Amino acid sequence: MELAAAAAEIARRDPELGRVIAAVGPPELRPPMESAFASLVRSITFQQLAGRAAAAIHGRFVAALEDGTTPEAVLALPEPSFRAAGLSGAKTASIRDLATKVVDGTVPLGQIEALSDDEVVERLSRVRGIGRWTAEMFLIFHLRRADVWPVDDLGVRKGYALAHGLDAPPRPRDLLTLGEPYRPYRTVAAWYCWRAAETVVPS
Repeated sequence: MELAAAAAEIARRDPELGRVIAAVGPPELRPPMESAFASLVRSITFQQLAGRAAAAIHGRFVAALEDGTTPEAVLALPEPSFRAAGLSGAKTASIRDLATKVVDGTVPLGQIEALSDDEVVERLSRVRGIGRWTAEMFLIFHLRRADVWPVDDLGVRKGYALAHGLDAPPRPRDLLTLGEPYRPYRTVAAWYCWRAAETVVPS
């Protein structure tokens, strides 16, 4: 996916979001994690938390893993260490279930790049605590898929509303339709919606 070209095309199709694109500049996705497993652990940690708080918890948790962010290291870590890092009981259970299912082959990650977006969501949803949102973050930030549109993400909904002068964020089912003009670059559109939610957009 050529991000700058995609942003230029989105700006052409949607001048209102184009104002955000002009204000923010070229899109920059954060570097992918060292492995698919590490990326999923990060996504689980970040569920329903503000970025800075989630980053602190994730950093403490990774530091507690002696042999890196691997399924084996997670399963070897005593449960109190999860809580000491700041992970909730639900997130602890989710990360441990992910590690268990990767080790026993229920959720093999080795060939996941060959799967379609929908197949990735289906496979990852077998893990306790992983739903569509977490799978979509994995598709965007680890697999670098070009056309992901996370309509349940509050930041995307808020950013879309701010960019387009709406009184309230659109409902997920409405945002699904509103995102159609951005195909096949909806990942980049979502990234700019996130930026709109945290940036003062020029009038």
